[in-house]
Amino acid sequence: MSQVVQTRRLQAVDLIKRKAEGRKIIALTAYHAHTARIVDAYCDFVLVGDSLGMVMHGMESTLPVTLEMMILQAQAVMRGTSRALVVVDMPFGSYEASREQAFLNAARVLKETGAGAVKLEGGARFAETVAFLTERGVPVMGHIGLTPQSVNTMGGFKVQGHGAGDEDRLRADARAISDAGAFSIVMEGIVEPVARAIATDPAIRAATIGIGATAACDGQILVLEDMLGLSDRVPRFVKSFGSLRAHIEEAVRAYADEVQAGRFPADGHTYPPR
Repeated sequence: MSQVVQTRRLQAVDLIKRKAEGRKIIALTAYHAHTARIVDAYCDFVLVGDSLGMVMHGMESTLPVTLEMMILQAQAVMRGTSRALVVVDMPFGSYEASREQAFLNAARVLKETGAGAVKLEGGARFAETVAFLTERGVPVMGHIGLTPQSVNTMGGFKVQGHGAGDEDRLRADARAISDAGAFSIVMEGIVEPVARAIATDPAIRAATIGIGATAACDGQILVLEDMLGLSDRVPRFVKSFGSLRAHIEEAVRAYADEVQAGRFPADGHTYPPR
């Protein structure tokens, strides 16, 4: 009798183990079941990012995204995955008011989606919130550097780490949320030398995930649509690993031409009488 190999979905603790073992952590975003099913085989975690507001809905920022939107798309991603840890962004306004607000909304996300962790933006000022959540059984991924939910106070999507004292501030942010219990920290839009210094800081126990940061991070993440060449404009840090936009446009044009010419549907695409 052949032995059945038991498999389980990756958990937050597995990312910490990968850091300890020196194995790079691979991650991408996903918002749909079908794309989630594709990336699941290759990614250690899949992020249901609030970037869905811009990628899926054409919003100018992530600020209008609601908790209900995040839950709906996370449910779809969970249906499309079986291996990767699924992490869900806490949208703007869902955790900032208090630790209690953060816990109630994070608990709702985990209960209604089945996801394995939540992500929230902010450094040292949210360390108390991170500790409050982790102490109550909510795995938390942090996010420092360029934090899109702070776009209005930052004056736009600006790279971080250029100013005097920025390295100390960002390092303090990373240490604070790591000490508070975050299992991982996304480092976004941070100049390379500063990002490298933080990623290699032995005092930071959380796994560091770079996006426009440094190759020294414990892992990397990109927005799937950006790296597939589907987005109109992408940041400097994105490498295009595909050009699906051109292929999709070609297919749509061919479809339109055949419908206009009456070539589609042909006999092979219709149902004959019995």
